[in-house]
Amino acid sequence: MAYGSAQAFASAFRAIGLEAEPTPASDHRTRELGAKFTSGDECYPAKVTVGDFMRVLETPGMDARKVALFMPTAQGPCRFGQYAPYLRQILDANGFGEVEILSPSSQNSYQGLGSLAAAFVRTGWRALLAADILQKLLLIHRPYEERRGDAQAVYRTSLDDLCRTLEEGGCEPGAQLEALKQCMLRVRARFRGLQARRQRDLPLIGVVGEIFCRLNKFSNENLIESLEQYGAETWLSDIVEWIWYTNSERFRKLKLEGRIFTTEALGAWIAQKVQKHDEHVLMDVFEEEFRGREEPDIHEILECAKPYLPREGAFGEMVLNVGKVVYLARKGAAGIIDISPFTCMNGIVCEAIYPRISRDLGGIPIRNFYFDGTQNDLDRDLGVYMELARGYQAGRGRKG
Repeated sequence: MAYGSAQAFASAFRAIGLEAEPTPASDHRTRELGAKFTSGDECYPAKVTVGDFMRVLETPGMDARKVALFMPTAQGPCRFGQYAPYLRQILDANGFGEVEILSPSSQNSYQGLGSLAAAFVRTGWRALLAADILQKLLLIHRPYEERRGDAQAVYRTSLDDLCRTLEEGGCEPGAQLEALKQCMLRVRARFRGLQARRQRDLPLIGVVGEIFCRLNKFSNENLIESLEQYGAETWLSDIVEWIWYTNSERFRKLKLEGRIFTTEALGAWIAQKVQKHDEHVLMDVFEEEFRGREEPDIHEILECAKPYLPREGAFGEMVLNVGKVVYLARKGAAGIIDISPFTCMNGIVCEAIYPRISRDLGGIPIRNFYFDGTQNDLDRDLGVYMELARGYQAGRGRKG
């Protein structure tokens, strides 16, 4: 998760009476422990998450009997599906067998939280949705701020407001949603009060890729802010996009298995209707702010991907990334960057397809950036890439 999503998600746990905290900000110790407890064959997010979890467990006075680590899982080609069982092996082999792992799955749209589900699932969903909204607002405003740091300060204040609203608002659905809407209205007022250059002439760079690497600043060497320093505005794919995709896959599988007219399917349909309602209530507050930056419906992303990587023949982030690239280009992006871990299957498949997409979309520059914790030429590569993006933007303007 991104920083704000992790903070809000922890607040959702606290809202139902559970002590919860995000792992501390990753640092050099994260890499040390990640390297110590992995073999070297794992992808970079596995090393970072293992390192962060082991940092928590090495805290003086930590009682392993009172610790549960939240590590979701997923099906498909990505090694992410092995993170939770691999983490279990590491814990058991290093004297932490008493530590629990809470591991809901994409197979059931992350409903598998046992007795916590009724109280938590909707609150957790709203937390992630609201955190995505705050992140989107930050990325829209920060490149145009008059005084450096103002947008970040407003974001932090707004995130604190969101977390406090989640923790203090209770879990009664109607009252909670109204409290969150009022929170979003306060957020809107704060961002509208920013002093900013109002012109929108900076090149827009769409950012897709593997969820962890693209959202975790430590893993991607703070690439988003580096792009902004080169004079770009970024459109970063959020975490909610993945949840809509897992919902869609659930319905597709129910249909394939002849179970679309079952109680399970009805429950999934009702849950999705509720999620859509929550999304509309919170997103509608920012209709003006997000004009021209509207997030697509998941079916639109899948349709965009269909000529290149149809969902029936592929699975997971590679389908989403290909579809989102097409969508972002149509929305005016001057370039696309794919952030992935080194050796990531999703990134490699997408990289093989991107040249064809670029040709079909008038030569838009699409670049994969792979991360493994050893980058030393990122700044140079970003500078070259931004020149390509500005050239594409200028050429598109001349054609217009």
